[in-house]
Amino acid sequence: MLSPIVAGVWRMAAWQWTPAERLRWIEQCLELGITSFDHADIYGNYTVETLFGEALALAPERRQQMQLVSKCGIQLVSPQHPGTRIKHYDSSARHIVRSVEQSLRALRTDRLDLLLLHRPDPLMDADEVAGAFEKLADDGKVLAFGASNFTPAQFELLHARYPLVTNQVECHPLHRAPITDGTFDQAQRLRARPMIWSPLGGGALFTSEGHDAQRVQQAMAILAARHEVTSTTIAFAWLLRLPSHPHLIAGSRRLSVLEEAVAATRIRLDAQDWTEILVAATGVNVL
Repeated sequence: MLSPIVAGVWRMAAWQWTPAERLRWIEQCLELGITSFDHADIYGNYTVETLFGEALALAPERRQQMQLVSKCGIQLVSPQHPGTRIKHYDSSARHIVRSVEQSLRALRTDRLDLLLLHRPDPLMDADEVAGAFEKLADDGKVLAFGASNFTPAQFELLHARYPLVTNQVECHPLHRAPITDGTFDQAQRLRARPMIWSPLGGGALFTSEGHDAQRVQQAMAILAARHEVTSTTIAFAWLLRLPSHPHLIAGSRRLSVLEEAVAATRIRLDAQDWTEILVAATGVNVL
């Protein structure tokens, strides 16, 4: 359903672009084959969906070429929500339905292709969430559902009540927890392709001066020369090699980074290539 590379828009409010400039960026993504766009209701202090919707209104026919993903379940202290005293999680059916309806208005669309619960909520009632998902699906407002940042146990709980299609988690060579904690094993077992946010570690893969990062930078540079691509492309390719077949979120306004991400879909690291980066990240050989 989603493109292998997903465009992340959480910084769009900081770009300070006109609607026409935002539309051009959207169209450039589509031209690259990046057809999926990752939102959340809270991005840009509840403004990014509106900014995206303004751009999309200039060329509404583009909606049929894309998949829109959004997330809900976090309440921010904001003038947009004057009754919120403290940032907190809210997985109530009322909040989920209201958030989706607001997202649809802001994005100027009649449906979300995918809705995720943004963070695991200790007060989540799985039956109540499932009921909200069923209502939204029955009303045609959301086509599929998933979670974000859920542990395997938390994902299993909600999936037992309502079928989920993805778990969006952080992963890169300097943060490998989903590879070892069962998250990606579960994704493969359920055939629920995960989504990966921060695949470049927020830039730390290239800017950190830590020993682990420096070893990874060196290993990626060697592989980049071997495959005649950039180190950024190698970083994306390392994740795409995972057998759970993740979708990777590239959260950049720079076309060059998006091009490097798409280039990763055209190469395949073999097991030895992949392990070279793993060994660089851990500092020890595999047993």
